[in-house]
Amino acid sequence: MSVPASPPAIAAGSLAFKRINRAMVFGGFSTFALLYCVQPLMPLLARQFALTPAQSSLVLSVSTAALALSLLLSSVVSDRIGRKPMMVAAMLGGAVLTLASACAQNFTQLLVLRGLLGAVLGGMPAIAMAYLGEEIEGPSLGLSIGLYIGGSAFGGMLGRVLASVLSDFYSWRLALAAIGAAGLYAAWEFRRSLPASKNFRRIDVTSQRGVAALVDGIRIHLADRGLPWLFALSFLLMGCFVSLYNYIGYRLLGAPFALSQSGVGLLSALYLLGIFSSVWAGRLADRLGRRNVLWLFLSVMLSGLLLTLANALPVIVLGTGLFTFGFFACHSIASSWVGRRARAPQALASALYLFFYYLGSSVIGALCGVLWSSSGWAGVVGLLGGLLGVGFIIALRLRGLTPLPLATLAPVA
Repeated sequence: MSVPASPPAIAAGSLAFKRINRAMVFGGFSTFALLYCVQPLMPLLARQFALTPAQSSLVLSVSTAALALSLLLSSVVSDRIGRKPMMVAAMLGGAVLTLASACAQNFTQLLVLRGLLGAVLGGMPAIAMAYLGEEIEGPSLGLSIGLYIGGSAFGGMLGRVLASVLSDFYSWRLALAAIGAAGLYAAWEFRRSLPASKNFRRIDVTSQRGVAALVDGIRIHLADRGLPWLFALSFLLMGCFVSLYNYIGYRLLGAPFALSQSGVGLLSALYLLGIFSSVWAGRLADRLGRRNVLWLFLSVMLSGLLLTLANALPVIVLGTGLFTFGFFACHSIASSWVGRRARAPQALASALYLFFYYLGSSVIGALCGVLWSSSGWAGVVGLLGGLLGVGFIIALRLRGLTPLPLATLAPVA
């Protein structure tokens, strides 16, 4: 019996490509807005609940840690129930839990709700990357993932800015409620716009045990010569990015800058640079090769970080902008590289990348909280600079990575 041919991959410019990218922009927006809207609220929560900066950072770290752990299970579940249902459920659940967080009566309740939010949102990021890898043709994949990450950047920016402004004029509770309502609308638009999977192949639950499938899949991906380095890079990238935005607010609220909560929140408008850089870097990587541009954008990140040591506010803003530009470009390149290189199960490869991505957010973010209390901003920059240096070495090592043969996978940049 002949095996039916797979449906053709979706190319840039087609109607399906436009529908997918519209949905993914809403998906990226919702995930980052719901997850990171609490970041500018950390000083407010520290004052209201009598917390140290490191303790208040748990409101974000507990979410990203739960998200990291749930990603692996979500990838296995999505292999059985499908990509779209999993992503829709994640977006809807995240919005509802954000609305519930606005009603938390104490910090413990808030942490529990934020942990549940992270666990629920695990059904979105890795599954989105797997969906794109399955449905979009290779030459258009960098652009498509760049647009998804651009939506993430916009969501992260708008979530932070709205949370800062609303908390400044009203309260942090109203801020979370407004963002939760926006998340409900994003989930509706996502479900309406995203086409059903054409190239997804459901795994028969009777053919293998879930835990065994998970372990075997992890073993396959960790045995690859390139994927473990990309996973390590994701840990470093996200850990550095979140840590900078976690603690630069404390610096700018204090002397000699004494900015308002809204003023600090407006710094997140620099995420607009990420919307541009993620798409532009995706196209550049499709054209020149990921190995040839990744190290360059890591250099941009490191340069921007060092500029934040200045005591002049315009220079700090410039440095934060360069850092943000470089981060989203690196994330776009590295995540699309995973999508191009990964063998089946692809969803698990994306999940592993994002597992380390969000684990870095939790671990490095917590370490920087300790350094901020003991050594101030110079200590934070010292740690982040060293970690980016390690990332630069990894990028140089990846330049020598041998592409997988065409018979194994689509050409790798």
